[in-house]
Amino acid sequence: MEKVLLIDGHSVLNRAFYGVPLLTNYEGIHTNAIYGFINIMLKALEDEKAGYIAVAFDLKAPTFRHKMFAEYKGTRKPMPEELREQVPIIKDVLMAMGIPVITMEGYEADDILGTLAKKSQKNGFDVSILSGDRDLLQLADEHIKIRLPKTIKGKTEIENYYPKDVLEKYQVTPLEFIDLKALMGDSSDNIPGVPGIGEKTATAIITKYHSIEEAYAHVDELTPTKAKNNLSQHYDMAVISKKLATIDIDAPVDFKIDDAKITDLFTPDAYEIFKKLELKSLLKKFDETKISENNVFSPEIIVIDNISELCDLMQSIKKDGFCGISLEIAEQEIDSVTFCASEKLYRVPCEGFITSEYLCETIKDLGKEAELNFFNLKSALKFIDMDINDKLQDISLMAYLVNPLMSEYSYENLGRDYLDLEFKTGVSTEEKQAYEAYVACYAYDKLYEKLSEYDMIKIYKEIELPLVYVLNSMEKEGIRVNKDALKEYGANLGTKITELEGIIYEQAGTEFNINSPKQLGETLFEKMGLPAGKKTKTGYSTSAEVLEKLSNDYPIVKNILEYRTLAKLKSTYADGLYDYIDSDDRIRSTFNQTITATGRISSTEPNLQNIPIRMELGRQIRKVFIPKDGFVFVDADYSQIELRLLAHMSGDENLITAYNEDSDIHRITASKVFNVPLEEVTPTQRSNAKAVNFGIIYGISSYGLSQDLSISKAKAKEYIEGYFETYPVVKKYLDDIVSFAKENGYATTIYNRRRPIPEISSSNFMQRQFGERIAMNSPLQGTAADIIKIAMINVYKRLAEEKLQSKLILQIHDELLIEASIGEEALVKQILEEEMCKAADLKVKLEVDIHSGQNWFEAK
Repeated sequence: MEKVLLIDGHSVLNRAFYGVPLLTNYEGIHTNAIYGFINIMLKALEDEKAGYIAVAFDLKAPTFRHKMFAEYKGTRKPMPEELREQVPIIKDVLMAMGIPVITMEGYEADDILGTLAKKSQKNGFDVSILSGDRDLLQLADEHIKIRLPKTIKGKTEIENYYPKDVLEKYQVTPLEFIDLKALMGDSSDNIPGVPGIGEKTATAIITKYHSIEEAYAHVDELTPTKAKNNLSQHYDMAVISKKLATIDIDAPVDFKIDDAKITDLFTPDAYEIFKKLELKSLLKKFDETKISENNVFSPEIIVIDNISELCDLMQSIKKDGFCGISLEIAEQEIDSVTFCASEKLYRVPCEGFITSEYLCETIKDLGKEAELNFFNLKSALKFIDMDINDKLQDISLMAYLVNPLMSEYSYENLGRDYLDLEFKTGVSTEEKQAYEAYVACYAYDKLYEKLSEYDMIKIYKEIELPLVYVLNSMEKEGIRVNKDALKEYGANLGTKITELEGIIYEQAGTEFNINSPKQLGETLFEKMGLPAGKKTKTGYSTSAEVLEKLSNDYPIVKNILEYRTLAKLKSTYADGLYDYIDSDDRIRSTFNQTITATGRISSTEPNLQNIPIRMELGRQIRKVFIPKDGFVFVDADYSQIELRLLAHMSGDENLITAYNEDSDIHRITASKVFNVPLEEVTPTQRSNAKAVNFGIIYGISSYGLSQDLSISKAKAKEYIEGYFETYPVVKKYLDDIVSFAKENGYATTIYNRRRPIPEISSSNFMQRQFGERIAMNSPLQGTAADIIKIAMINVYKRLAEEKLQSKLILQIHDELLIEASIGEEALVKQILEEEMCKAADLKVKLEVDIHSGQNWFEAK
């Protein structure tokens, strides 16, 4: 028997919207509901092996039910705007896939589905209806299955209902399900039902009498008395409710089953829409041979294998003035280079007289006369030693500046977004090189136009591009590690962890797996009776947030938190760092420019920016990082840079004056907020004021501050209000940047770096609040990131100009670490002081704390 899959469009789209995190494409169009809908639909087709499919949608117009009962669905909340904008798009997607989209004025999608289901069954088809609406259970029949998605432990599972399943679950038949709803009503659809009759009573009545009509005929026999009286008095509402709840299975739907026959869902038209929506995982489902050849990039690659032809190519590129370039690396040296010039692609393998060294020198020479567009310049600099040169471009870096929220800056993404190209999947290394070279060559102009439009050429040319060379130098240098000290540190942690385990077991009166949230929850909240939050299906929450609230009152909880910290220190640093140590005892991290949305540099493999500083034992790990022989570490750290930027960017004279007079800003804030003389401010008051000062930068809420300071929400609200009364200009500044972000969809730094904030226009309150916090913080954090980058570039240049042996080796947010030759220590400190303090011309002084030592701990 052939099978038809019918889908309740709005119901499934709504479920997908709330089940998939918000996603947007390059144009800011929301796509999460579309993505989720298609995946749910494809999974249902796979499960059902259906040969026919159709999707029904409601129209935004009154139906016969509204004419019958004006308040029908009157209590429904309006659809979130992020979902509303996806409704017409999913219809376009379905039609592009050859799937009928059916709507009908005066009727709901349920009526369309009911009519099609019953007709299809009559014509010999098996039918599956996919919906999140239990009203459709009334349609279950011998050959009609209702599929209801259900979320269990974060995963979607399907409940299937034939008549026997409805009877088993609800004790009524599918048709009796209508009468059940007529009695109990439905608040989601605003179907009134009979007052005072809930699900339990309604079920008892319908299982005995099978319909509201029969129940009314025996109304004097009904129990309890309240149900008897209410049905007697409000039978008219039961009748109306039954009519409202009944799906019309004979609606005048203009539909032919052959229109729903599945041929090829993955059509060229659908491909174009998915491409525009940037739904990459769905694009992989398309058969490349069926996509229009105009979409798939299949270039001819010309192989150059002799020096004469290579020289001719170089002359041609110099004449053109630019090219795209991509390197293939094998065994830590260049194996081949692909050039894109004059719409052609040339692959130059290292063979015979064309050696890796020869190619490097050729590219260095070419870069003096022609613009070389690399896809990732820093990767190329590892093998081609080129000085800072404005002719060398980095395409992924340009794309990052244009849109810092992209998940990756691959040739596939940039080729699609800027050149309207698609690429074959599962390609060879040679083809991948060709694609990169082509995109690097021809996306440059498009990206440059976009940067010009956003007024970001200066930040690209004067900050991000020169920084590539600085980071490359830092990655090559790395930082030395005392392996013996690292081992000893790990052993000490192991001893302390074992000691803590024993103490925790003694306090608990039993041994258990401390690392198991389930066992930990049962031990703390069941065996020991500690106050717990709500228990979920997976057990008690033992998150840090939950435990920290209990730590002051329960010593075992404080020990568990310390145990977790030590265990992380051991696994992540004491043990984890050891795997990254090279043969010369140095660790070489990778510094990333295109990861964070605010512009901050990140560090990976390993992350050296996350070395702990808050607890003493965590700080001790810095002792294992040591300079090479004859050198010392010099560490420079900006003092309160984001607070100083708040003073500058808000223009608040009180803050500006305080910083320029070298006053203790936290003590001043405490004095004003807590209304005490400056000399009487207590350490606790200063500490609380410090939390407020830094919290304001991150848009902290009264709840967040109350958690940080372990005070009431009311007291925290009082602190924040007191801060804004003290610094009213700051309040206006923060309000203004939030307003700007709401109007424009992004925030900017003083160097014009853009941070898109799609969350700020969300209809979801929590998302919108999150967006507002981003808007408050991004200009400050982003500007601080820009300033430290400028300082890094200038320090790097000064060290080179002074011909010093000292090298910049590490950046940790607002901190720079230099491995300085002992004889150069004083000059290095002077360079750091000068270049960091003059990196930005602000209304307040930039101050730097500088220290030196025989290891990073001493220097910091």
